[in-house]
Amino acid sequence: MAEPPLISVIIPVFDVAGYLPECLDSVLGQAGAEIEVIAVNDASKDASGQILDDRAAADPRLRVVHLDSNQGQGIARTKGLELASGEYVWFVDGDDQVTDSALAAIAGRLAQSRPDVLLIDWVTSYTGDRTTPSPGASLLAQGPTAGCTLADRPRLIDLTMTVWSKLLRREFLTGLGTGFGAGIHEDVPITCGALLAAESIEALPWVCYHYRQRPGSAMARSGRGHLAVLDSYREVFGLLDQTAASDAVRTAVFERAIWHYTTVLDTRAAGNPGPGGRTGLVPARQRWKFFRRMHADFAARRPPGYSFPPGPRGMKFRLVAAGFYPAYAVLARLNRLRVAAAARDRT
Repeated sequence: MAEPPLISVIIPVFDVAGYLPECLDSVLGQAGAEIEVIAVNDASKDASGQILDDRAAADPRLRVVHLDSNQGQGIARTKGLELASGEYVWFVDGDDQVTDSALAAIAGRLAQSRPDVLLIDWVTSYTGDRTTPSPGASLLAQGPTAGCTLADRPRLIDLTMTVWSKLLRREFLTGLGTGFGAGIHEDVPITCGALLAAESIEALPWVCYHYRQRPGSAMARSGRGHLAVLDSYREVFGLLDQTAASDAVRTAVFERAIWHYTTVLDTRAAGNPGPGGRTGLVPARQRWKFFRRMHADFAARRPPGYSFPPGPRGMKFRLVAAGFYPAYAVLARLNRLRVAAAARDRT
């Protein structure tokens, strides 16, 4: 019987035929790592399923599963995980790409120490070949190169709440007691749960992943689905209550949740006409509801003796704590205008 591969790459696929060949090429075209690739076609309506079948016929490392009905990215990821045999799993979205030589670099690091979680660096790709570095690049550059826990480095919780930005030891992941939910923001509990439970976290400050920012993705569209981020962090708080986490970790998780909430609430939807536009990721009719729940979580989860951060973030947090939504909305709009003006000055 053949030895299991080091890495199982799991690719959830839904209507990404225009990007899927590049994604598959970026994974299957690399040498230097023993991999299997499991692609789960989530009942795509475009040619994605046929692209996968054609590629699987030519490459035995690719296994394709077709779901009978569209069930969402989280369910597709779960199905892929059930079929995986690798020591580690890497969830790669079907419209994104793995960078050249990334698999060899990752395999080399995993072979050294077998951490529970390996954090990797990434860039965001935009139309026109423009890229921007990850917000956590400097944090990753500082390590940890040797295994640590979240108690050792609580600010690691500030890194992106995505599963594609980390490799997870499969047995560790399946033993967490939490899974992917339906809808969007479904990887927040997995990411936080993994960081909270890991006995060994390492970082590879190498750009291994290209995250594609595209208008058609669910994460970039306005919709009620973005309220799911609130439910995701309430699940995280439940996981936190089951641990003996330090005060520093509890504070870091609390701040990460509120920061993520404000980011979702303040972000404009893709295709919106400029920073002065009114269409946000959270639709106008849901924004007050979103803010009320954010305020409730702030009041319920605020650590004893908590001190507000400085600057604009601290101002936002104070308004959330006080429940002053009109003032918060004005501040958010001013911040967007300020950021837009700074961007114009740089160009």
